[in-house]
Amino acid sequence: MKYSIRKQFALVFGLLMAGTILLCWFINNTFLEKYYLNNKQKAMMSAYSIVNKASNEDAIGTEAFDIEFQKICGKNNINIILLDTETRTIKTSMNDYEILSRQLLDYLFERERDFDDKLLKKKENYEMRMKLDERTQLEYVDMWGVLDNGNLFLFRSPLESIKDSVALANRFLAYVGVGSAIFSALIILLVSRKITEPIMELTRISERMSHLDFDAQYTGNSKTEIALLGQNINELSRTLEAAISELKSANNELKRDIEKKNKTDEMRKEFLSNISHELKTPIALIQGYAEGLMEGINEDEESRNFYCEVIVDEASKMNHIVKKLLTLNQLEFGNNTVTMERFDITALIRNYLQSAAILCKQKEINLQMDNYPPIHVWADEFMVEEIFNNYFSNALNHVAESKVIDVKLTQKENTVRVSVFNTGIPIPEESVPHIWEKFYKVDKARTREYGGSGVGLSIVKAMMESMNQEYGVLNYENGVEFWFELERS
Repeated sequence: MKYSIRKQFALVFGLLMAGTILLCWFINNTFLEKYYLNNKQKAMMSAYSIVNKASNEDAIGTEAFDIEFQKICGKNNINIILLDTETRTIKTSMNDYEILSRQLLDYLFERERDFDDKLLKKKENYEMRMKLDERTQLEYVDMWGVLDNGNLFLFRSPLESIKDSVALANRFLAYVGVGSAIFSALIILLVSRKITEPIMELTRISERMSHLDFDAQYTGNSKTEIALLGQNINELSRTLEAAISELKSANNELKRDIEKKNKTDEMRKEFLSNISHELKTPIALIQGYAEGLMEGINEDEESRNFYCEVIVDEASKMNHIVKKLLTLNQLEFGNNTVTMERFDITALIRNYLQSAAILCKQKEINLQMDNYPPIHVWADEFMVEEIFNNYFSNALNHVAESKVIDVKLTQKENTVRVSVFNTGIPIPEESVPHIWEKFYKVDKARTREYGGSGVGLSIVKAMMESMNQEYGVLNYENGVEFWFELERS
């Protein structure tokens, strides 16, 4: 990543450590020598107190003082010389003490005064200065004066060791600082990985969530704030998934409602258009013949009876059309109840054909059906009888030539196909897709002859679809076959 938190962590902490070390180096370089010098002064004052006390107690020559004397000189790197009032050496820490003796006398009698010396402290009995030795070009801190018992003293401590120590400490601190900064940066890179990996996991999860993929879940089990954030993201993911699911369901229902409303509007318009078209002719006939009766156009009884028969016949046709339309309307709106029951389809068809045998005989129709065994199916028995009635009525009205109607039952693995064939003129191919539409008529003049409404096959379509079964029509050279299938039990 361009702006990796892990790298930023390492960079920030590395810079912080480098800055801290640099600050330490600056403070060390600026103030350590002063601090060292201040400590040196304190050490000399402490040595002065010890020596002055021993001198007052006349303990300079004791073994205990010798031990204390060596500690002072060795621990604080101080050279000491003590002279009596006649400038004779009482005690010294150097073998070559003459240099210190001469230096002490020069200080006392002010035979050598270098104005470049830096005065550090001055009291009645002693004086402390920082001095550059002209011979060795080394700096010293010198403290000289008179003890309480009149003895003379000089304490000298070189400063070069301090400067060398400061320079060495600064170089060491620089080396350690650079190494520590690099090492710390590497350690921080490794440690920050444990912090950034859960963040990267949460980033990947949020990216998948942005694409509506809610299967990703944070699996970390730590007790940190990141784990708590991961748990909240998991909860957010589940909530969003549920909300989007509900939203999609509501949206789907809304689409279905809109489609249903649009379909209902179209069906209402179509229904009004078709019903007005279908009822226009019988209403006109009824109105015309009724007006003829009222005006007494034909006064003989035979003519009046004819007029009345026409009126009754047209009213019956209107009643038939309205009933079929109401049935179809209920099927299309889903208001009908499909009752699935087990029954013998062979028996149902045989009973129907027995009642229709008289019509076939009157029209000199050759009705054929083989001797089938009982075949049980699962379906709505009332709907099946209505479907078969529509098929058989169509066959009666369109049978021609040799006037044969053949009813067949063809058993398949899980279904049985019921087909009704009648000899006659095949349906034109361009009309086959439309015959299931309401009020569609292939031959309007012929349909008018037998009082067909063009609704029967629409009812068949709606009933078969409500039972989720197949149906169709087949053209032959000598006739037409309508069929439907039912589930065998």
